[in-house]
Amino acid sequence: MPPTSLSAVLDHVDAGLPAALERLMGLLRIPSVSTDPAYADHCAAAADWLVADLHSLGIKAESRQTGGHPAVVGHGDGPGPRLLFYGHYDVQPVDPLDLWDRPPFEPEIQDTPRGRVIRGRGASDDKGQLMTFVEACRAWKAVHGALPCAVSFLIEGEEECGSPSLVPFMRANADELRADLALVCDTSMIAPGVPSIASQLRGMMNEEFTITGPRIDLHSGYYGGPALNPLREMARIVASFHDEDTGRVAVEGFYEGVQDVPPAQLQQWETCGFDEAAYLGSVGLSRAHGEKGYSTLEQQWARPTLEVNGMWGGYTGAGSKTVIPSKAHCKLTCRLVGQMDPDRVRKHLHAHVEARLSPDAQVEWSTRVDGSPAAVMNTERPEFAAASRALEQEWGREAALIGMGGSIPVAGHFRSVLGMDAMLIGFANDDDAIHSPNEKYDLESFHKGIRSWVRILHALGSRP
Repeated sequence: MPPTSLSAVLDHVDAGLPAALERLMGLLRIPSVSTDPAYADHCAAAADWLVADLHSLGIKAESRQTGGHPAVVGHGDGPGPRLLFYGHYDVQPVDPLDLWDRPPFEPEIQDTPRGRVIRGRGASDDKGQLMTFVEACRAWKAVHGALPCAVSFLIEGEEECGSPSLVPFMRANADELRADLALVCDTSMIAPGVPSIASQLRGMMNEEFTITGPRIDLHSGYYGGPALNPLREMARIVASFHDEDTGRVAVEGFYEGVQDVPPAQLQQWETCGFDEAAYLGSVGLSRAHGEKGYSTLEQQWARPTLEVNGMWGGYTGAGSKTVIPSKAHCKLTCRLVGQMDPDRVRKHLHAHVEARLSPDAQVEWSTRVDGSPAAVMNTERPEFAAASRALEQEWGREAALIGMGGSIPVAGHFRSVLGMDAMLIGFANDDDAIHSPNEKYDLESFHKGIRSWVRILHALGSRP
């Protein structure tokens, strides 16, 4: 396809940006919170909204039932390879609501010291991101009447609650969904203005446990001293998870399957434009507090972690209540790298806790847990080089191959369920406040994200 064809599509994107933003605002107004059953109808409405929008592009799409919230599946014809685009329309809960500067589902464009932003829940994760791809397809269809590649869509509604229905749905519809390559737009750039392709993702294992001591809550005047206090027991055990001097996880067997990063890859990370001081300073930190001997990027991308996400028990209301609680609770997650096995990590964690219980203390483990291994992308595929060139043309600098500290299990599911490789390209920034109050997406990320996908589709469709 001649370059003038590409230029015409890019010009159409620029001219149509106001309309594209208004469409995004319509999707952002739908409170599609997947974790709360009270929002089930809104999740269905978001799926229906996307089906109607894809229909407007001439994409054959429909809302499909799953074991939970519906999935949107669509297919568009075109020459060359078939691509499967993945995104998710569900969003995180908005709590704490009082920390939002405006209602989270009343989005608006705001001027900030760092440029114009789209403010609202889901603006970055993942509605704004997925719509960059949809709008790129819209521009191709508007200018040329066709897409440069055959494109299918899989947009789920349960990513923010662990995607419990995704794998069964993929297995049941494997023949329909299988393609030459999966594309995912649910990731970030290593630094503002630095286009990035994710080369590896950490996996995750989550766990929850309860420690019980006395059979009922006790009066601390009568039983303070002789009674086992589950909160003290919990604090002692949680403190034993890490070596205080090195920051390493002190659970025996935890590092089985962890691999060193090749020197060449470390060198690439050091020159990818990451500003450690700005990254930490933006959240009020002056230095890294993780495993000693590793840079912030290594800690985030290539080292496993064990994080305590919540601890509670006893009386937490206003005022005082002199109680020794019967139970204490803990939620935690482990980020996994290399060949770490989530089930094996879980067994090591259970053994660590159970070996340290005091007499009269009992532990109960949650049955509502899951895990996924780390994923490494096949960056030797020629599509990665083609996408890198396309991104460089749009952003004016070389695209960075980066790791990701977060976990996107679908990347591994594409390989294990559909036998496909995946390419992850996103345009979020670290200060987008995803999962937090006042989430935003830079207007530049949305605009140049659309233009980037236009170029990438052109590059992939032009390959012999």
